[in-house]
Amino acid sequence: MKKIMMMVLALVLAVSVCAGAAAETLKTELTVFAAASLTESLTEIKAKYEEANPDVTLVFNFDSSGTLKTQIQEGAVCDVFISAGQKQMNQLDITKDEEKNPERLDFVKDGSRIDLLENKVALVTPADNPKGIKTFDQLAELLKDGELLMAMGNSDVPVGQYTQKILAYYGLNEEDLAKAGKITYGSNVKEVTTQVVEGSVDCGIVYATDAFSAGLDVIDTATAEMCGQVIYPAAVMKNSAAPDAAQAFLNYLRGDEAMKVFEGIGFSPVP
Repeated sequence: MKKIMMMVLALVLAVSVCAGAAAETLKTELTVFAAASLTESLTEIKAKYEEANPDVTLVFNFDSSGTLKTQIQEGAVCDVFISAGQKQMNQLDITKDEEKNPERLDFVKDGSRIDLLENKVALVTPADNPKGIKTFDQLAELLKDGELLMAMGNSDVPVGQYTQKILAYYGLNEEDLAKAGKITYGSNVKEVTTQVVEGSVDCGIVYATDAFSAGLDVIDTATAEMCGQVIYPAAVMKNSAAPDAAQAFLNYLRGDEAMKVFEGIGFSPVP
């Protein structure tokens, strides 16, 4: 009798283990590729979302939008892509014309693309502001005729592309400035921000949200005339293994709870 009871107990235990494993297997893992400037806000949102949705695990890949776009193009697993610029999303969206999507890439799930957030391009300096910079106008004059070292993003990342537009707005030649030793680069906005925080440059051009997260004062913000609107598009990817769960997370990001987190560090919702 004792032997039979032991066998029954072992069977119950085995069934429990299998049930637990099955439940774990049913848990959905969503991989989200997001611009580096979203690191702080999405990390906070992850905890809130997973608490409300225990059957979902969010895995983030934060980097420059250009790097993320290339990884997606090369076959990386990605359920949701949030870019810091329209250009990188356009390059993956078959509904865009050949000028915007010359390789005719088709990675964006039909009907899922939205304009999620708006940011601002900001001029920041180290805490002691060694050059006493107060405006973009003054920065332009110093780049033309003074001694200055400015940090900006590479040309393949949105923050660098917005900076290039600002330089063009002031009639400044980026190549000449770089040759003159007045520009240093970062491969994403976090690298640019770090150079400013560490005081290795006189100023930098980043997003207002990154300035906030790093504790930097925003000296000036660029107007739409200078560099256009800074819109963050988001979409579910066509190769997502869990498109419904991915869409549900994207819908959540547009809701009040997530938007409160975004607005807390300086983002604005796009109507």
